[in-house]
Amino acid sequence: MQKDKKNFEPRDRRNDEAEADGLIEGRNAVTEALRVGTAIDKIYIARGETDATLGHIASTARGKGVVVVEADRRKLDGMSRTKSHQGVIAVSAVREYASVEDILAAAAEKGEAPLIVVCDELSDPHNLGAVIRTAECAGAHGVIIPKRRSAGLTAIVAKTSAGAVSHLPVARVPNLPALLKELKGRGLWVYGTAAEGTTGLYDADLKGPAVIVIGSEGDGMGRLVREQCDFLLSIPMRGKVNSLNASAAAAVVIYEAVRQRS
Repeated sequence: MQKDKKNFEPRDRRNDEAEADGLIEGRNAVTEALRVGTAIDKIYIARGETDATLGHIASTARGKGVVVVEADRRKLDGMSRTKSHQGVIAVSAVREYASVEDILAAAAEKGEAPLIVVCDELSDPHNLGAVIRTAECAGAHGVIIPKRRSAGLTAIVAKTSAGAVSHLPVARVPNLPALLKELKGRGLWVYGTAAEGTTGLYDADLKGPAVIVIGSEGDGMGRLVREQCDFLLSIPMRGKVNSLNASAAAAVVIYEAVRQRS
């Protein structure tokens, strides 16, 4: 008997699209992904649900260090490609996150002063992917992002990075200000980017061990992150528009460091 194509093709296509975006939808699928150790960036669970299965998924995920975000069902409906998410959607990571020690070790192995890029709550995956791409092309040793309020290593980020996520270590930490304080204690200088920065980019000495901090798209660096910066860099603006896209600003600063180090 011939199958009714109208009943089968749309669902198959939606599943394919979800997998391409790194989405794992539904309780059984997410539970299995956690069981087999699939690299997961975040799990979104319907807010207010008291279902035991969803509670078990949330506790298991947190036990594995996965970020769990409560979201209303409208958000989940908007994210879903299959339209049968059952109150839970996981976003898989394209690779495992590195550690900060991995990044420092990469610099030591090359005999180079560390050059690290920190992204403070970049929520746009296209911006994060572009920053990772620039950092890898420039020979930076790694990128660091916060665990929350940031895009992660999703399929969209990987695509925007043009494959750079496969070659550059990306670490994710729970507390950026604490990390920056620790890196300063280990001899690295922290340079934040800000429109009102008091140090001109071309006056800064970026030849030594350096951390370049890029602020979020809308608000820039958070107050606590800003307080950990040794210098606030300003990029020269000669036109009528007085700001750059986050990834463009990152490219300008990263390549000034490359120029000085050459």
